Amino acid sequence: MFGYDQKFLDYSVLETFNKLDQHGKIMAEYVWIGAVDPMGDVRSKTRTLDFIPTKPEQLPEWNYDGSSTNQASGHDSEVIIKPRAIFKDPFRGGDNILVMCDTYRPNGEPLATNTRAPAVEIFNKDLSAKPWYGFEQEYTLYSCDMHPLGWPKGGYPGPQGPYYCGAGAEKAFGRAIVEAHYKCCLYAGVNISGINAEVMPGQWEFQVGPCEGISGGDHLWMARYILSRLTEYFRVIVSFHPKPMQNWNGAGMHTNYSTEVMRNEGGYEAILDAIKKLEAKHKEHVEHYGADNHLRLTGKFETSSMERFSYGVADRGASVRIPRSTEAEKKGYFEDRRPASNADPYLVSSLIFKTTCLE
Repeated sequence: MFGYDQKFLDYSVLETFNKLDQHGKIMAEYVWIGAVDPMGDVRSKTRTLDFIPTKPEQLPEWNYDGSSTNQASGHDSEVIIKPRAIFKDPFRGGDNILVMCDTYRPNGEPLATNTRAPAVEIFNKDLSAKPWYGFEQEYTLYSCDMHPLGWPKGGYPGPQGPYYCGAGAEKAFGRAIVEAHYKCCLYAGVNISGINAEVMPGQWEFQVGPCEGISGGDHLWMARYILSRLTEYFRVIVSFHPKPMQNWNGAGMHTNYSTEVMRNEGGYEAILDAIKKLEAKHKEHVEHYGADNHLRLTGKFETSSMERFSYGVADRGASVRIPRSTEAEKKGYFEDRRPASNADPYLVSSLIFKTTCLE
């Protein structure tokens, strides 16, 4: 699918060059979100710096050709990228860095696809709330011929059951990629908190968080970028489609959420109040919770119905799940199970905060 020569690329050769002296200069990989693929479009390019930055404000702004990412016209194609968060580069090592950026027109206006800028405005309206997020990012791995890992050619694997958190060559497919991603995220400084195999063969999950406010989106997007880069080495494809295969569990970005009030004694009432607010805005939320999510939110395969809001304790078939520990302790967090695996964490996190804290 991707050319005959692809299979002969030997990425181990890079180790030789990664050890070369950079003579005091570093490589900064600027990462941003494009607009071509609704399932997740992360782009990047590299520049050389002669200093080691300690905060994003020290980094220069840059630009790229927005006409090649569906974000600008050809006659006025320059899009400005502004550094927002710095991570260590797990691919180049040393002092090299990855830089999460957002996108602007030359006049300073955020692009329509820049969901980070309006999210920052929303979070800044009540900094005292201290919202925490934990994202459960599910994804599916495919071979380069678009065949799910672990699926027999021309057929189907055994039924769901043994694969979730499974171990063994007949149950877990692609673990080396998942482990490499975990290590790369830890090295980079991404707040990754865990991994597990999912219900469908070839499907996995990683968790990011807890992160406060806008940082949750920064860390999840960078984790997605690192995963996409890793697939180049392993010659596989990662998909964030919410329903990759019919009659199997879909893929979500379950979002765990709390505010300081919810985490403190007596916070259960605040949790129930927030859930009622989410119920009132159910339609608006699901419209912004990812592309093709209607294929996933059917009321089957551990999902709620897209048409009806529901919540319950330990109920994985509900729109919102309240953990047993939260009910028992009368404080803690809840889980919005509606976001699709391709949902934008900037949009999801800010929308939840706006609905529960500002309205």
